[in-house]
Amino acid sequence: MKVLICDHPDSMMPDHALEIETLRAGLGADVEVEVYEYDEADRDGFYARLADADALLTAFVTVDAEVMDHAPKLKVVSLNSTGFDQVDLGEATRRGIGVCPVGEYCTWDVSESAIAYMFALNKHLKFYQREIDERHKWDYAAAPQWPRLEDQCLGIVGFGKIGKCTAEKASGLVKRVIACDPYVEDAEFSERGVTRVTKGELLAQSDIIVNHMCLTEENARYFDEAAFAAMARRPLFINLGRGLCVDEAALVAALDADKLRAFGADVLYDETPDLANHPLVGRDNVIITPHSAFYSTTAIEDLERLSCENIVHFLKGEKERVFKLVNEV
Repeated sequence: MKVLICDHPDSMMPDHALEIETLRAGLGADVEVEVYEYDEADRDGFYARLADADALLTAFVTVDAEVMDHAPKLKVVSLNSTGFDQVDLGEATRRGIGVCPVGEYCTWDVSESAIAYMFALNKHLKFYQREIDERHKWDYAAAPQWPRLEDQCLGIVGFGKIGKCTAEKASGLVKRVIACDPYVEDAEFSERGVTRVTKGELLAQSDIIVNHMCLTEENARYFDEAAFAAMARRPLFINLGRGLCVDEAALVAALDADKLRAFGADVLYDETPDLANHPLVGRDNVIITPHSAFYSTTAIEDLERLSCENIVHFLKGEKERVFKLVNEV
């Protein structure tokens, strides 16, 4: 039995000891575990290693029909991420390949990052740091005056576990919390003191907008030119969901036209962006982190353990013990 751990070099875990330990504890000491850094220019190398794999553990490698064609033994794709849009779910289901993202491991961490972004952007931390480090200026009035957080309305798009956690953390920091999510019951908003609104109402009323949506076919480019035009209060905009939820060209245009006060993101449209030439890089009012909102000692340990336990349970026929199986196989 073989498990292939494979991802883009900058997305690989810094250490694989816990993953290997978990796999061998569950599948036996003789299980083969191969760690391979994905290289788009050498897909044949990836296919060669995948050919005899029973399981693939990845976060950002695309798993489509072509990849599955080169994996005749593949039984399960385990994702050390909560999203699974990188896998062709229909094709995997047709071939009987299980797809197992990690249902929850970083709710606290990502919502904590949302609050950090709110503070950092509203208090001009990047601008002041560059003023001091690069321009050697000591002038608090160089930045525009903005309201305190307690005088601002926070709008949350996507009211799942992370969105709820962010709302709870922000409840004592901002004037009002509103949210939209068509898949959540009314009671889940009201019991947290959050006002349920439509997309249009949220865009018009929010001083700060945080995206916590997972990516679906329905919400790709959810934040497009029309959405930015509808942001009446020139908000801070923070994307902690998926990069593909945002039309980046429209976002850049909105920033250039001063329709947004500032932008923060832990994700971009491309998971391996060309930072040297990216139009969002280098701006005083933009803070970008490298998909690291989840990053903590506890989250990493949970992520590695849960994603490998998913493989163990699936390969042992214990589907009821898989943390999250998103297709019927």
